[in-house]
Amino acid sequence: MKENKSIFPSILDNDFYKFTMQHAVIKLFPYAKARYQFINRGKHEFPANFAERLREAIDEMATLKLTANEKEFLRDKCPYLDPTYLDFLQGYRYDPSEVKIEQNGIDLKVSIEGFWYRTILWEVSIMALICELFYQETNQNRHSDELVIKTVEDKIKKYRDLDIVFAEFGTRRRHSYEVHDLVVKTLKEKGKGTFIGTSNVYLAMKYNTKPIGTHAHEWFMFHAAKYGFKMANLMGLEHWTEVYRGDLGIALTDTYTTEVFFEQFDKKFAKLFDGVRHDSGDPLEFGDKTITHYQKLGVDPLTKTIIFSDGLNYDKVARITEHCKGRIGLSFGIGTDLTNDVGLKPMNIVLKMTEAKPENADWTGVVKLSDEPMKHTGTPTDIDLAMRLLNIK
Repeated sequence: MKENKSIFPSILDNDFYKFTMQHAVIKLFPYAKARYQFINRGKHEFPANFAERLREAIDEMATLKLTANEKEFLRDKCPYLDPTYLDFLQGYRYDPSEVKIEQNGIDLKVSIEGFWYRTILWEVSIMALICELFYQETNQNRHSDELVIKTVEDKIKKYRDLDIVFAEFGTRRRHSYEVHDLVVKTLKEKGKGTFIGTSNVYLAMKYNTKPIGTHAHEWFMFHAAKYGFKMANLMGLEHWTEVYRGDLGIALTDTYTTEVFFEQFDKKFAKLFDGVRHDSGDPLEFGDKTITHYQKLGVDPLTKTIIFSDGLNYDKVARITEHCKGRIGLSFGIGTDLTNDVGLKPMNIVLKMTEAKPENADWTGVVKLSDEPMKHTGTPTDIDLAMRLLNIK
């Protein structure tokens, strides 16, 4: 059990957007419930007794709690988080009974159910656990610390030569906490001028850098369950601005395709939000589409930013930079290529909201219709319904 305890050094060892969404959910939807399911996209074969190891590690998470220093960090760096929320987070404890785990041969099933404001923190943590335990249980040896550091330093140099800025977004599919810590330490020490922060709140605090993130697909997926597919983007954006009043102003575009998103991303939102995040589909097409949309609204694209975050590596970043630089503000969120480039095959897994239950309503299946059809999630019936209602060909 002690070995598992070291996997998470803090309750803040999680992506920032989980806390920003949790804060908003508590304010707006305290009675909403959610269900999540693990999806093994890479068809990874889990070794015998993996479920038991995962169960132990998840049970151990019930001991995590916000420290006084961590609370002070959030109060200082994130003034848009209400003091009542910080008090709530100080008293929050993971409830392992919300997580069900089954293993049948090499197949692993993980499901989560409970109040949305509580269960929202599980996704990234469980994915990170599955990755770390998988490499442990299959006895795969990674590169040495020295080689990990050198790999990161080489990437810093190449990104600096491109004259771009980037953040580290790799918590969910990292090799291990140990590697993640080493990566962020190296980025902070050697990445001045190009490295701007991390999505991992604990490592942002540890290495005195900026925690970065806004919201995820589940924000809009829940809004579809409550208000319908046609109103999901509009209500999701309205509620985000209601809570954050202009802070945390990067909007995620591809929950129901970027085409549909831009139909409701009008001049008000275009001016209010600092920019948009790309997470699926052709990044160059997305860049062109976004620039054209801002120009059509009379907004100078150079006053706005696109954060590219879809499976980035150096070659992809270089191609995007060449195509978009000088036309719109650019930033990059680089994940697995930083935190799991250690000589092993990175895992291809996700853990997504599958159903939501707004207050005084029934359980409703939710879907994601990204700009890459292979990334759609939801039942075939729900996906078909959403595509017909949104007139997606």
